Amino acid sequence: MGSPDLGRPELTPAIVQDADSGRVLMLAWMDEEALRLTRETGEAWFWSRSRRQLWRKGETSGHTLAVEELREDCDGDAILVRVRPAGPTCHTGASSCFAPWLWRRIKERELERSEGSYVVSLLDDPKLAARKVGEEGLEAALAGASESDERLVEEVADLWFHSYALLAARGLDPAQVEDELRRRVR
Repeated sequence: MGSPDLGRPELTPAIVQDADSGRVLMLAWMDEEALRLTRETGEAWFWSRSRRQLWRKGETSGHTLAVEELREDCDGDAILVRVRPAGPTCHTGASSCFAPWLWRRIKERELERSEGSYVVSLLDDPKLAARKVGEEGLEAALAGASESDERLVEEVADLWFHSYALLAARGLDPAQVEDELRRRVR
């Protein structure tokens, strides 16, 4: 298992993967007790290095991880935890802690709900977000047809931002778009 540290149990990195999509959801730490509880309960348990205690994923949010399979790597120094998540895995509300930076930022704004936030105004009004996607899509197309590369990058950045905001406003996740694109390739 992992390297010892005074005052804490011996920890092993646990890579948490969606059993259906194969997407990596998070990295956490397990000690022997977390591993035992995970096996016994069928739900993911970890060791919190910051709180210095065991915790069951979803104990406060309700977004638990039903464990389908546990696998150790060839050296026994990491664990793959294949799960079926009940809701988002990341504390930001994203389906994965490895979600794109922009998506994590939008989900953070959704949680913070700062007064006067442009992101919050888009999240609260999916029709506004949809209109902005239309506007930015047209501007990106025009920039692609006749403007500089720099201008095209700026407009595509606006389009991506507003597309992510629209997905969030509708309660969707960019992972669903990625899944649809993967489905089309097959």
